[in-house]
Amino acid sequence: MSRPALSVVIIAKNAAAQLGACLESASFADEILVVDSGSSDGTAELAAERGARVVQKEWLGFGAQKQFAVEAARNDWVLCLDADERVSADLRASILAELAAPAVSAYAMPRCNRFMGRWLRHGEGYPDWSLRLFDRRRARWSNDPVHEKVLTDTPVVRLKGDLLHDSAESLAGYLDKQNRYTSMQAEVLFKAGKRAGVAQLLLSPALRFLKFYFLRLGFLDGTAGLVHIVIGCCNSFHKYAKLMALQRGS
Repeated sequence: MSRPALSVVIIAKNAAAQLGACLESASFADEILVVDSGSSDGTAELAAERGARVVQKEWLGFGAQKQFAVEAARNDWVLCLDADERVSADLRASILAELAAPAVSAYAMPRCNRFMGRWLRHGEGYPDWSLRLFDRRRARWSNDPVHEKVLTDTPVVRLKGDLLHDSAESLAGYLDKQNRYTSMQAEVLFKAGKRAGVAQLLLSPALRFLKFYFLRLGFLDGTAGLVHIVIGCCNSFHKYAKLMALQRGS
């Protein structure tokens, strides 16, 4: 083989509605591994029918679950995807070109998010650089239960071509998920000994809005961009409010 073998690894639970498109976009890989955490909607069966190797694993938290998937892969080079993501044609070409002669051990890619029916190209929604392609001997996922990240001490090169993220969830579902995430973030900060005050509660959302809506041109994404950014600002407020509640034992 003229390039190192590549495994695409996907963590999933009840993702049958999105998984098919993800698997199709990853068909260029030498292996596709789906780590399922007890789906009841046929996710595991769909993955197996499409030729993926399926491993069952109880939920460990986002970081630990993704690292389990990386370690379960058959190849050292891994591309980590979520079930609601797709590899664009341009990104696929970039990945294959780089793997023909890897210059580094870790690659990031621009992630393009679809929100309220629109692909966001500015603000917080783009380019949303995500380190997803790496040699597992030189990088690994953090153990964070939410907002996990890939840890590496090697240089990271940015690829061309978008990783397309289209969750197809309702706005209500998106807000419910953000509420869970901010609760988990507050708990992580509290356990790490972090504390919040009124200044963070007020300034963090305001500065976030200025950065993403004006400096990062989020206003060019119309109403969808505005709603996306305002929700992110609310998340900052809620995270620190929940941290303050934990500080006060309430």
